[in-house]
Amino acid sequence: MGKNRKNRSNRGIAAAMATLATTSADDKAVDIVDPAQTLSEAAAAESAASPQTNTSTESSGSLKRPSPHDADDDDGWQTIERGRPVKKHKKTPGADSNRYPGIHFSQQARLQAKINVSSLRDLVMYIFADGPAPQWVSVKHRPEFRKIVTIMVPGLEEAMFKANVDFSTYSNLTPDQAIDRIATSPDDYYPRELNKEALPEPLQLFADMFPHLWPVRAPGDDKYAKLHSPVQSMLTVPLKEKKGGVKPVTDPHGWKDVRTRITEFLATPEELLEHGFPKHPAILREGPQRDAFKDPEGWVHTRVNTVEDGHVPEAEIEQGSITAGRQVLALDCEMCMTGESEYSLTRISLVSWDGEVVLDELVKPDKPIIDYVTRFSGITKEMLDPVTTTLKDIQARLLDILHPRTILLGHSLDSDLKAMQLAHPFIVDTSILFPHPRGPPLKSSLKFLALKYLNREVQKGDGTIHGHDSIEDAKTCLDLVKKKCEKGKAWAAGDVQGENIFKRLARAGTAYRATAGPQATGGLPVGKSSAAIDWGDATRSACNAATVTISCKSDADVEAGIVRAVQGDPDGLEVPGGGVDFVWARMRELEALQGWWNRNKLVTESSSGGPPSTSAQETTAAGISPLETCLTTLALRLKRIHDALPPCTALIVFSGTGDPREMSRLQAVQAQFRREYNTPGSKWDQLSVQWTDKEDQALRRAVRAARSGIGFIGVK
Repeated sequence: MGKNRKNRSNRGIAAAMATLATTSADDKAVDIVDPAQTLSEAAAAESAASPQTNTSTESSGSLKRPSPHDADDDDGWQTIERGRPVKKHKKTPGADSNRYPGIHFSQQARLQAKINVSSLRDLVMYIFADGPAPQWVSVKHRPEFRKIVTIMVPGLEEAMFKANVDFSTYSNLTPDQAIDRIATSPDDYYPRELNKEALPEPLQLFADMFPHLWPVRAPGDDKYAKLHSPVQSMLTVPLKEKKGGVKPVTDPHGWKDVRTRITEFLATPEELLEHGFPKHPAILREGPQRDAFKDPEGWVHTRVNTVEDGHVPEAEIEQGSITAGRQVLALDCEMCMTGESEYSLTRISLVSWDGEVVLDELVKPDKPIIDYVTRFSGITKEMLDPVTTTLKDIQARLLDILHPRTILLGHSLDSDLKAMQLAHPFIVDTSILFPHPRGPPLKSSLKFLALKYLNREVQKGDGTIHGHDSIEDAKTCLDLVKKKCEKGKAWAAGDVQGENIFKRLARAGTAYRATAGPQATGGLPVGKSSAAIDWGDATRSACNAATVTISCKSDADVEAGIVRAVQGDPDGLEVPGGGVDFVWARMRELEALQGWWNRNKLVTESSSGGPPSTSAQETTAAGISPLETCLTTLALRLKRIHDALPPCTALIVFSGTGDPREMSRLQAVQAQFRREYNTPGSKWDQLSVQWTDKEDQALRRAVRAARSGIGFIGVK
């Protein structure tokens, strides 16, 4: 579709916000080059603001191209077709119709433990795609569901829904008391019926929308006392094995190598954007957006005018060449710290495709070094003292070395490019080629990849003086990519355990006759459209794969974004007419008020719509605590969203986790103990902290509390 694009703006939020008596941010729009099958034919767009900038951005209604690791399915595109006559949906059943959809719980349901966040995700996949039927609820008239809206509200706790709760003192408990408040017995996993009269006044509206409160267990690992990301669990769907599909790379039988050009593994514009790579002007459409582009102060970009400059005519490519006539350079950098959370370049190494070292230079930062990070970088003060080479010198040399036909190769290259303050449009990143089993934003380490796929042990520093060797790391990345090129796209692809839920819905979403599916003449394509609505820059996360992406600065923005995503834009240019099929959103003001929002993260996110700093322990002059006010506002927001939903829409609200604060505190103590204990020459009685069985049991108890969330399921 030649007009597919990723228009991001907050135009349209203002209209929805006006309806809800709220206010939106200023308009911003970005044009990008039309997508195509290779990076040289594709482009990306992102808001001109960084993740630390106040923005509200959106995407248009076109589904994205999947990653190069996806199975070859036709031409790899997933689109929601427009501009063609389609058969109308069957008439939506009335509330009294025997065809009206529903999600019901009965005492005969096969419920043997708390449901998980993944259970909620699988319910969505069962209704709209290829997920298994749930055993814990009964889904009635599945084909009649028109939309599904899921809203994550961290900060909600089951204890808030008790009739005698006192919100003015709710947050005045010690960690142990807070854990005791939400503690339940192991077999206490059945849903609690919501009785409006038995609920505290701020939360009584929940009973108008949902029949039950469900205890929901957050993802984690009891053995190692870990809490995993509920967002990742919700947005990542396990891969389904296809009969006759590609065998896993670990199976030596029947494997057939398929030599593949390195250009097939170039990161797509969406991947570059999702993984936070610096923006290069070559990927912007010619016009005002590109004309207005300006590198941030101190930054440079390589001399590439358009992505087409990287094309090499077939006549110039040697027969069977896997470099496809391109110059391939493996890059690795070492950094030191020049400020809190600020890293500066100290060494850069470039290695050519044949393994020759093209560049290996030490670099002296412009700012004073506060930590050489020797245990990781291998760089010491003695090494850098005589060095006079600066970052500007390195930038000048790189601009001469890197040309339009150069491909940069490395592991998590976004960090290296940021340290060099340099942008380049042609990237092959091993952290993307070999994704983490649990999906992004997690990444496998280079050390792990080398051991698993090359049977090679690298980065064998002892953790005190000797660190990484940037040349060794660059050559390791080079060998991983060479092996991938020799083996083919399917090699190592079987290790991935999940697929983005937005991509799965686009690829495998089910359209029934009731919703004018493909079985009906002129019906809609199978793929389901989606929207992701979140705080900050939603395009820099797994949300970027949704049809529509809306970035917000407040829960008011989230509310307006959900209503807009469900109802659609009148012109259908950004949000498809009639709205999208699936919506995922997150409200965070309660999380911030509760103190659950990571305070280290707060420092960097405060300028991009970060959470308010009000304490839940404060009380207004009227005697109403901020927590009670926040819960009242939250319930009203959810009720307005519920009222705006069309009939036959499923609404799922869940907290994701319980209170993680005590768990985080104890994990920090444990990490400090391990660092000090493993330091050569350290003595037990001289450690600043101790870690005994008492602390270990306290951590496990805190993790169980952090994994205790709640959820609500209803049908409008």
